[in-house]
Amino acid sequence: MPRKSPFHIDLSADEATELNRRAAKYTLPYFEVVRAKMILMAATGIDNDEIAARLDTRREVVSQWRKRFFKERLAGLEERARPGRPRVFPPRADR
Repeated sequence: MPRKSPFHIDLSADEATELNRRAAKYTLPYFEVVRAKMILMAATGIDNDEIAARLDTRREVVSQWRKRFFKERLAGLEERARPGRPRVFPPRADR
């Protein structure tokens, strides 16, 4: 039985414009495009299982981003700092 998300998404005109811009952009990182598409589909009333199937991802991932957008709006779709030491790439010797 499909689960119904408690996080109903209603977009303002500005949010819809920004998400459509991100979803159509080829130069953005793939994860940003997919997140925008997830939220746009959620705003049309599609459930998480269907969104996951259309975007070839897991329902839990869709649920996570839907919840973050519901609580934090567009700022919730941005990358957060990750714990741990930052990656360090040594200079290449062949340059």
